[in-house]
Amino acid sequence: MSKDKISKEIESKFGHYLRIRVNGVLIEGNKILLVKHKMSTNRDFWSTPGGGMLFGSSVQENLVREFLEETGLKIIVGEFLFVHEYLDPPLHAIECFFQVKRISGTATLGEDPELATADQILADISWMTVEELNTLDKKSIHPLFIGIKSLKELVLYKGYFNFGNKYLK
Repeated sequence: MSKDKISKEIESKFGHYLRIRVNGVLIEGNKILLVKHKMSTNRDFWSTPGGGMLFGSSVQENLVREFLEETGLKIIVGEFLFVHEYLDPPLHAIECFFQVKRISGTATLGEDPELATADQILADISWMTVEELNTLDKKSIHPLFIGIKSLKELVLYKGYFNFGNKYLK
């Protein structure tokens, strides 16, 4: 089976090396802000806004930049929550999750500057409740959301996790 164009683009830009990523957990009311990524022609992936670290920029600077690029929101980076090891070859990332707070802006889908306009993998943006998350296929959500009963759980996690990357297969 040959890989589709989207999968090839993701692999060429982000695959076969360890990436350090920063992610922001923005919860307002009983909803969390998520971005949908197109991983292939038949697979979507919902996760918190975030992305790769740029050399010479702090964790906070990178997360503020990524949030603005992906969501149009200006944020303040708050408490460090946890580290998650994401392993779904050819992708491998150490993801640092932080609680964030909106300063200004309206959530709108942005673009990934690492990809050409025609090759964008950012597909949608949405505020979701736990109940809405639980209706999605486990392969289409970040493993950290699988089995949670409340968004408050996300800000209680502390330490290193590998939340069952087996669901990604």
